[in-house]
Amino acid sequence: MSDTFWIEQEFTKQDYSQNILPKGDYENCRFVNCLFSKGFLDNQNFVECTFEDCDLTNANISHTIFNNVTFERCKMVGLQFETCGQLLLSLKFVGCNLSVASFSGMNIPQTQFEDCKMHQADFTETNLKKAKFSNCNMDNAIFTNTNLEQTDLISAFNFNIDPSINRIKKAKFSKDGLIGLLKKYDIVVT
Repeated sequence: MSDTFWIEQEFTKQDYSQNILPKGDYENCRFVNCLFSKGFLDNQNFVECTFEDCDLTNANISHTIFNNVTFERCKMVGLQFETCGQLLLSLKFVGCNLSVASFSGMNIPQTQFEDCKMHQADFTETNLKKAKFSNCNMDNAIFTNTNLEQTDLISAFNFNIDPSINRIKKAKFSKDGLIGLLKKYDIVVT
């Protein structure tokens, strides 16, 4: 059980990399310009919260619940999302740096990623059915045994997805993005 409960609170310019965010339940809270880098966000419960312009690089999010949580313009490099609580998991990312983040083995269908930098993000064995990647830079992102059925990748770019080892039925790509499905063949398209 959690120690405390916060509802509709705003936390601004706090440094939680050294001083740990108190364990508890946070509902309809906003975290603005907060520093969580290499800090401990484990065993927390966030419901309908928003993180704006926060740095969560390499934070520990083990067993943390993110239920209907939005991250806007956050730096989330190296975050291990597969360690967070999977119950009621619902995430949205807007303008975030998710480079080297890992979603390996997660069940996150219909998740929205907008204007995100996702270099080397790991989606191995992830269920992304009906997810949407709008204007996302996916340079060297890892897709292996990933469910991308009905996923919208129309405006995503720099991805490399092998159709022979991923499920892509009815996934949406732009004509320019089709090259990302052919990279393994080392062909030249002009």
